[in-house]
Amino acid sequence: MFGHRPDGKRVGKLDPIVQITPYLMPMRCDAQVFLEHKADYEKMNRYIAEKSREGQKVTFMQILVAAYVRAVSRNPEVNRFIFNKQYYSRNNCSVSYTILKNPQDTNSNEDTVRILFDLTDTIFDVRDRMNDAVEKARNAEVDGSVIKLAKTLLAIPGLATLVVGIVKLLDRYGIAPAVLIRELPLYSGLYVTNNGSIGLHHPLHHIYNFGNVSLFFGMGSILKEAVVEGGKARMRRVLPVGITADERVCSGAHYAAFFFDVIHYMDHPEELETPPEEVRFDPGVEYHVPKVQK
Repeated sequence: MFGHRPDGKRVGKLDPIVQITPYLMPMRCDAQVFLEHKADYEKMNRYIAEKSREGQKVTFMQILVAAYVRAVSRNPEVNRFIFNKQYYSRNNCSVSYTILKNPQDTNSNEDTVRILFDLTDTIFDVRDRMNDAVEKARNAEVDGSVIKLAKTLLAIPGLATLVVGIVKLLDRYGIAPAVLIRELPLYSGLYVTNNGSIGLHHPLHHIYNFGNVSLFFGMGSILKEAVVEGGKARMRRVLPVGITADERVCSGAHYAAFFFDVIHYMDHPEELETPPEEVRFDPGVEYHVPKVQK
């Protein structure tokens, strides 16, 4: 309320063309746009193999998330969200995704993790944060807070409808409980769905009107495509990524710069091994997260 929320601060001056878009498209589902990128699987696979020989295990998903974190450090405008037609700068760099409690059992229950990153994180910092969060979720003897909340709401007929309605109303004016915003995965800058891990194609996922996620990345199974290099045709393997974005968040130029950076760092993950020389924040919004203690 009054320009502040538990997860962000009201943005001051904006391009009028950008600022008017929430009045034209008041809901996220009105403004979602779909993109597709075919990342160079072979480049990433060579990097992963090289790191493995050095005793450093890195996954494709960790490269993707690390590329996102580094791109946000260069393009903070993308890390904004909209509530009640007002723009807010997110006061964290957060990524959520769904995991299987038991990855060896497809019938295992699902859980979600929401991870906070520091914009100075290297790819190894990103990996450690992700591994730590997944390990804690899978080793927990009791259900996570999201699962427990869902079970409680569904235990009484009509309670889920009532509570979700109240939370959405409070959230509209920036007074939803901070504990919910910290725990719920739909209050993140990015949601990643790794369909490739279960043998499915890359999705162009919808954006939820609940919460404030403005970006979805959907990873799919490895594909082969024909390319011509040096006048000769060959087959190459690509990692398809479906992207859904809330076009209202920032200008097309900012989005273009952001996606250029994401693609660049996925093709050159070795550049993510050192912290960025400079980090940009929106005015009045600076945040830091301690490194994972190993």
